[in-house]
Amino acid sequence: MPTIVALVKHVPDTWSTKSLEDDHTLDRTSVDNVIDEVNEYSVEQALRLRDDNPDAGYKVVALTMGPAQADEALRKALAMGADDAVLVSDDSLAGADALSTAWTLNAALNKLDDVQLITAGTEASDASTGLLTGLLAEYRQLPALTGLHKVELAGGTLRGTRDDARGTWELEAPLPAIVSVNDKSDKPRFPNFKGLMAAKKAEITTFSLADLGIEAIAPTTSVSAAEKRPPRTAGEVISEPNPQDAAKKIADFLAAKNLI
Repeated sequence: MPTIVALVKHVPDTWSTKSLEDDHTLDRTSVDNVIDEVNEYSVEQALRLRDDNPDAGYKVVALTMGPAQADEALRKALAMGADDAVLVSDDSLAGADALSTAWTLNAALNKLDDVQLITAGTEASDASTGLLTGLLAEYRQLPALTGLHKVELAGGTLRGTRDDARGTWELEAPLPAIVSVNDKSDKPRFPNFKGLMAAKKAEITTFSLADLGIEAIAPTTSVSAAEKRPPRTAGEVISEPNPQDAAKKIADFLAAKNLI
């Protein structure tokens, strides 16, 4: 059965007060942790593509890497409608960076049957690197359609739309492929009571690194120092008395930011 894998991540709640441990890693134990909001959009996209292509027989598998309690993010995906869930959990993965995370998830993907599409969020709210999609695409030698707000799948071809400061882009690639979506894509569905109860009782497949046949890659990056972000200051004020000069300065400012 062809598989759509929805990558999810268990992260500190966006509204919680974040702090760092002594080693400058994010404190994840003293705050509430939830499924990353952008991953709800990527799960929704996986479910919609499955439902829009019933003859293809796709199943949706939610996949994450993290400690045992990361299964909460997977249960949210199951409650939304995912068919199965897989957790990669191993003590040696503590402190993993983007490269080691991608290496591990790639090994987990190799354990799944006939992976045709991988969906992910554009970037996680806890690290905001936005690297995972590109790294997985390189490891798996797959086309990557990134930063999309609209995705369609028909006849083995994936099509998507991306908006950025330079304009609107229409992209397409053959399957298998990997796609990342942002919070402008289809609004995530709310799990119903039946889905919540089923997810609570669901058995989640758990892999250790030994199960995957790999060893942990030591993080290639580390944080040596950190400081609090300074308070936001007032923006640039343009106070030209001549309207034409003011308009030119505004246009130059917007052009420098690639906004026009």
